[in-house]
Amino acid sequence: MFEKIALITNNDASQSIDTLQTAIKYLSSRDTELIVDENCAKLLPNSGFRQMQLAQLSQECDLAIVVGGDGTMLRAARVVAEYDVPLLGINRGRLGFLTDIPADSIEAHLEDILDGNYIVGERFLLDCRVERNGKNIEERDAFNEVIIQKWNIAKLIELETYVNQTLVHSQRADGMIVATPTGSTAYALSGGGPILHPTLDALVLVPICPHSLSNRPIVIDGNSVVEIVVGTPEIDQARLSCDGEISTELMTGDRVRIQKKDKKVRFLHPAQHNHFNTLREKLQWG
Repeated sequence: MFEKIALITNNDASQSIDTLQTAIKYLSSRDTELIVDENCAKLLPNSGFRQMQLAQLSQECDLAIVVGGDGTMLRAARVVAEYDVPLLGINRGRLGFLTDIPADSIEAHLEDILDGNYIVGERFLLDCRVERNGKNIEERDAFNEVIIQKWNIAKLIELETYVNQTLVHSQRADGMIVATPTGSTAYALSGGGPILHPTLDALVLVPICPHSLSNRPIVIDGNSVVEIVVGTPEIDQARLSCDGEISTELMTGDRVRIQKKDKKVRFLHPAQHNHFNTLREKLQWG
């Protein structure tokens, strides 16, 4: 079913080498062609597999397997979505909401999935653009969330939030999170936001420590266009980050425009995968 498989890990994955070797041993027994990213190649310098950068291997493979944690999965997802490559995760991170194959049962899960016994889950990404003086100065993708947050100051920043050009609120806060259903179990959850089922076509707006105690998270339609205007007068007191990666210093009047991207990520899950089981395990519910 899958003839060319890419292996992806992070740049500090020395603890994952045993897991990586186990996956390679099994995949090689299935007579598949393996391609590895630069980080895998560093861990296995004499493997003999073709080595490519993430964007390049995404064009070559028909399945990408991530060995790592959710952060590595986020990085891979933003790239492979451009080429409609399905993504599978083997968990070597701390929490592993997205990497749902345990490291102690790799062979059994890979066998099922390569035999066609799996569930496909689609998740959408966000397109984020920063407009300054009528011009786009930055464009980024996000899989979990877009965050506008205060930077290097001990006071609140001023933000105006619009949904489909309608004012939602003006507020002073530590920032604002715009999260996808996938990202609702990440920073947005820590900020008091609700957990959204991954199949929902929705976004959640979560203010970070708002000055008004009545300001609460809001769930909106996933096709909405969210615009956040920075009112803070000082330069470099607010910054933009996408999936935890700081990208832009924001200035007064900057307009951050966020909407659903026209590409989706396809996750492959084991056939017995259940989102509520994952929540109970990862969040230690009774």
